[in-house]
Amino acid sequence: MQGILYEESSFLLFLLVTCIMGGWAAWMTGRAVALIWAPVWQAVFYLLVLAGGVRFIHFALFHGTLLSLHYYIVDAIVLLVIGLTGFRYTRTRQMTTQYRWLYERTGPLTWREKGSG
Repeated sequence: MQGILYEESSFLLFLLVTCIMGGWAAWMTGRAVALIWAPVWQAVFYLLVLAGGVRFIHFALFHGTLLSLHYYIVDAIVLLVIGLTGFRYTRTRQMTTQYRWLYERTGPLTWREKGSG
């Protein structure tokens, strides 16, 4: 997988920088956008900017390639998945607590109208 998903000599560096550090920041970004009731496209925009920041961490700390479209896309996909999951999780919690007479939670990422189903 080295060369496809990550360019560092160790998978642990990719896991640490992109998945753990970047993933935490992505989750918090998605959560923050959902908490202010902003639309999902704003979360996508902020997560793409965050992917550039993660790419810079790879470059500055581990001598990775800064301007690599391939690795930027890999980082962006990982961050988008984690960040949009955080957005949806928070939005589900918001909808089912603030409008508890209208909606009920059907899973960690989904809700439905009460009485339908």
